[in-house]
Amino acid sequence: MKKNLIPFIALLMIVLVGSCAGSKKVAYFQNIDSVSLAASRGLYDAKIMPKDMLTITVNTLTPEAALPFNLAISNSIGSKGQLNGGSGSLQGYLVDNDGYINFPVVGKLHVAGLTKNECQDLVTSKIAPYLSKTEIPIVTVRMSSYHVTVMGEVASPKVVQVETEKMSVLEALAQAGDLTIYGKRNNIILIREDANGEKRAHRLNLNDAHIINSPYYYLQQNDVIYVEPNKVKAKNSGIGQSTTIWFSLVSIVTSVAALVVNIVRN
Repeated sequence: MKKNLIPFIALLMIVLVGSCAGSKKVAYFQNIDSVSLAASRGLYDAKIMPKDMLTITVNTLTPEAALPFNLAISNSIGSKGQLNGGSGSLQGYLVDNDGYINFPVVGKLHVAGLTKNECQDLVTSKIAPYLSKTEIPIVTVRMSSYHVTVMGEVASPKVVQVETEKMSVLEALAQAGDLTIYGKRNNIILIREDANGEKRAHRLNLNDAHIINSPYYYLQQNDVIYVEPNKVKAKNSGIGQSTTIWFSLVSIVTSVAALVVNIVRN
């Protein structure tokens, strides 16, 4: 009886040793205690890029003074000829390929490469000549199309909408349910497109705490994160469903045969 347990114990030891070795590839920030995070100091501010959709609102002390600078959704004609009023929301400004928007009254403004605050200052300076000196306009700019895509070996691949215009790679992965046990934590691919349309791939290692100091720690709009599968998942994917069923049947037959032998012996 004890001899029959020897193969089982040996197999169990192999599994335990393998799991200990594998855990080194699973934990994030393994060297966090020895890494200085001083380089990560500072607040991230996203920059406007071509094809971004902006929402820009202008408010003044006299509401009528701001009306020419706010593009409200226009009225429409219904199926029976009635006039339908706008919902009161504002139309967006699509940044063209050259980085411009066409703003009411003042005309074309180059906004690509600007932060939200810089864009607000630009609009404020351009509309000031059209307002009385007693008016102090308040301009608010929002990036309404800010999103990133997370795919690959995560629990829930998805397009993540970024309401705060600031998201780290860790936050994006958390929104997607984190990596599965099969995801490569030391070789995550980040695909980023710059303002000229050129795409580059960057590889990130979540096992290394230096990622917090990386220029790719915070994501830009339209970034794509791809989590590669590890070797275990890649090998499993090569096994077809029929092969899996075959192994299951063999296992069942073996178990039944062992049970019959034990019954006969008793």
